[in-house]
This record gives sequence, structure tokens and C-alpha cells, in this order.
Amino acid sequence: MLHSYTRIIVHLIWATKNRQKLISKDARPRIEDHIRSYAKENEILLDIVNVQVEHVHALIYLLSNQQVDQIAKLLKGESSHWINDNNLLPQRFSWQRGYGAFSVSPSHLNVVRRYIAQQDEHHRTKTFLAEYNEILKKYGFDPIGETDESVSL
Repeated sequence: MLHSYTRIIVHLIWATKNRQKLISKDARPRIEDHIRSYAKENEILLDIVNVQVEHVHALIYLLSNQQVDQIAKLLKGESSHWINDNNLLPQRFSWQRGYGAFSVSPSHLNVVRRYIAQQDEHHRTKTFLAEYNEILKKYGFDPIGETDESVSL
């Protein structure tokens, strides 16, 4: 075979440190715009991103030379640095250490894209932790507790 073909789609989720509700409604679109432009500048194929008060959802296509861990570190590290440099929040900001990365079938792409886009509506009735635990269960992981420090997200 002369060519290599890859289509790896990842639903990436990460949270603020201690899952605190730190990101204001005014800061959210600025952070989203920054993540989009940073991703574009760094050849990260970002389909959609949605920043919430204590977490972020991003849908990413991995290139054949990229790794999930590398992309998560880049997006999280650079965005927290940018948030602090631009004084977007009244306190020093950081993301929680870990993240969730879940594969997405091309046949479910539009469902996941809609799910990410509709986070504001979704969180009117469900907490982030409840949402995250549902995703963990769906992918065969044990749910995490409200104060579970053994799992970093």
C-alpha cells in the first residue's frame, strides 16, 4: 500500500483544578476562541470546542503523528498560561491534571458534535460530574466520586 490513511476522532474532556466553577460566562467565548486559534496554529484539527464553568469538551481529529496525551497537554498547558497572562479570571487559574479521551466513530460524529454544542442546555439539568460519570460508564470505567482525589480529571 502506497498511502497511509488514518481517521482517529477523539472527544477530549478536561476540568478546572478541583472541578471548581471558575470560568465566568464572559470569559468562556474568549477562551474558546483562543483554543481554536492555538489549535489551528499548531496543526491540531479541532472540530468543535465548548468551554463551561468547570470543564471543556473538544472534538479532535488526530493526525498520524499526534498522540492524545500530547494534544491534551498542549491545549491545557497553553490555555491556562494564556488565561493567567490575560487576567481573564480574578484568581490564578489551572486545569486539573488529568483528562478524558474517548474514541468517536465517524457514524456518531454528528451526535457527539451536537452534544458538545448543546452543553449549556445539558447542564441546566445535569452536573458535570454526573455527565462525566455517564461517559465513564459508557466506556467501561468506574464512576468517580464528588471528592475522589485518586482520579484526576
